[in-house]
Amino acid sequence: MPVKTLLYKIAPLAVVLSIVACRPDQIEHLKDSKRIGIEAENWEVKRIMPNDLLRAARWAGDSLTATADTLLRRTIARELATGGVAHAMSLCQPETYRFVDSLAGVLKATTRRVSERPRNPANRGVLLPEELKPDTARSIKRLSQEVFFYGRPIVLNNSVCLRCHGEIGKDISAADYALIKQKFPQDQATGYRLGQAMGAWQLSLRRDGVAEFWTMKTRKKWREHKMPKLF
Repeated sequence: MPVKTLLYKIAPLAVVLSIVACRPDQIEHLKDSKRIGIEAENWEVKRIMPNDLLRAARWAGDSLTATADTLLRRTIARELATGGVAHAMSLCQPETYRFVDSLAGVLKATTRRVSERPRNPANRGVLLPEELKPDTARSIKRLSQEVFFYGRPIVLNNSVCLRCHGEIGKDISAADYALIKQKFPQDQATGYRLGQAMGAWQLSLRRDGVAEFWTMKTRKKWREHKMPKLF
């Protein structure tokens, strides 16, 4: 058969095959293309401005202290119910809890709680009036190129706390206060009322930890994960 005739016969068949091959249901699309695009954007290097870092320092401080306060309330309520003040008074140190310490490590933060009327003298600190405003107040500062400061008042907002920090003879029984004085001879942390500031959280946060937290909070996510409600 002449080559020209053969080409004329093959050409229509090639067209038919190309049409069949390109049917929409025959095309294999790239799977998870949207997710891949989002992940690629997540890994893109982004410039973090100074104001972004200050905002991230607040986010990180709020996350850490809210977690610590929540665990403290749950722990103290459980221990008071099972063992009374004798068991609970030694656990009023949320900054030492394993989960809180682990979170501080992730955020590259050091934590401290201070008061002008502490139970433990190691927690004594001088606080300015503005540092003891209502619980919505925050103090965010950049102490140096590498270190941020976060401060927030500690407010007695749970009646459970009155069992150890309320008025002696009214909220605290004489027997319970005797136990407190036995363990903390220099105790000054009584006589508080609901809504009153008892001291303040003071955090020191490293710049690289703050920057990483900003990145985690602002990067796009393929799947949203709800955070547990802390209050």
